[in-house]
Amino acid sequence: MSPGNQQFFSQPRLNLIPFTIPLSCFLQAGTVSILILLIAQKATSEALVSLGEASEELFRGDRLPVLSFPEDHKLNQD
Repeated sequence: MSPGNQQFFSQPRLNLIPFTIPLSCFLQAGTVSILILLIAQKATSEALVSLGEASEELFRGDRLPVLSFPEDHKLNQD
């Protein structure tokens, strides 16, 4: 191959002084980080929904004990 063809088929790189990094590495790192963020967002939203449902059950009051007030107790004895 001629030097012109070799340069055409080579991957683009980020040329830093001590070393070179292929741009495909940056693309892969960016893609992986976006996918991880999407998965974390889904897990966080599901956790917040379940936390909201649990707090709703807590404040609904079905499981709270019935308190007898002194006035009601005196009226029942009379």
